[in-house]
Amino acid sequence: MKFLFSALLLVSLTTLSFSEARAQLYDARTSSVNFEKKERAAVKVQVEGTAAWARDFWQSWLKDTYNIRLKGDGVFGVGKKDVLVAKQTPASSVSGKLIDFYSLITSPSDTTSELSVFAAFGPDTFLNPDKTPTEFAALRSMSQSFAGAARLKAYKEKIAEAEKQLKEAEKEKERLEKERTSLDANTTSNLARIEALKQTNISNALKSREDSVKLVTNAQQMDLRKVQLQKRRDRLSALDRK
Repeated sequence: MKFLFSALLLVSLTTLSFSEARAQLYDARTSSVNFEKKERAAVKVQVEGTAAWARDFWQSWLKDTYNIRLKGDGVFGVGKKDVLVAKQTPASSVSGKLIDFYSLITSPSDTTSELSVFAAFGPDTFLNPDKTPTEFAALRSMSQSFAGAARLKAYKEKIAEAEKQLKEAEKEKERLEKERTSLDANTTSNLARIEALKQTNISNALKSREDSVKLVTNAQQMDLRKVQLQKRRDRLSALDRK
C-alpha cells in the first residue's frame, strides 16, 4: 500500500511538473539576463521548436512586423547562447527614441526554445519595469505577440507535417494494395500452373506405365521374331547345301 501511494504521488508530481512546463509556453513574463557582466531586466517567453527555428522566425517576424533587423550570427543549441542586436534602431511601438534592441535565444530542451528580449536607450540606460514601465510593457507586448505568432506557425507546420505523413501513408497503402493484388494474381496463376503440372504428371505416369507394359510385350515379340529369323536362316542354309 505504501509503495502504491508513493507511485501515485510520483505520477502526480510528474504530471504537475509537465503541466507547469506547458503553462510556461507562449506566456511572456518579466525576468532578467546576464549581459555585459550585469543583470538586465528582460522579457522571456518559451515557444515550441528548436532554437534555430525560433531564431529564424523571430528575426523574420521582427523585420516584417516592426522593421527591426537583428544582427549576430551564431550556432544555437542546448547550453549555447548568442545575442542578436539592432543598435540605435527606431522602434516606435516601444519608444519614440532610438533604442539598442537585444535578443537572446536558448534551448531549455530539444523541443522548446526561450526568447529573452531586452533593450536600452544607450550603454547605461537599459529598460526595466520600474524606471521605464511603459517601454518595458511594450517589450512584453511585443514578445507576447511573437509568442502568439510562433504558436500559430508551429501549429500550421504540425498540420502540414501531419498532412504530408497522411499522404505518404495513403500512397504506401495504395502501393501495398497493388502489390498484394499482384501477388494474389501471381499466386492464383502459379496454383493453376501447379494444378496443370500435376495433371500432366498424372498423365505422364499413366503413359509411362502403359509404355512399360508395351515394352514387355515388345521384348517378347522381339524374342519370338529372333527365333523365327534364326529358323529361317537355318532352313536357308540347309537348302544351300543341297
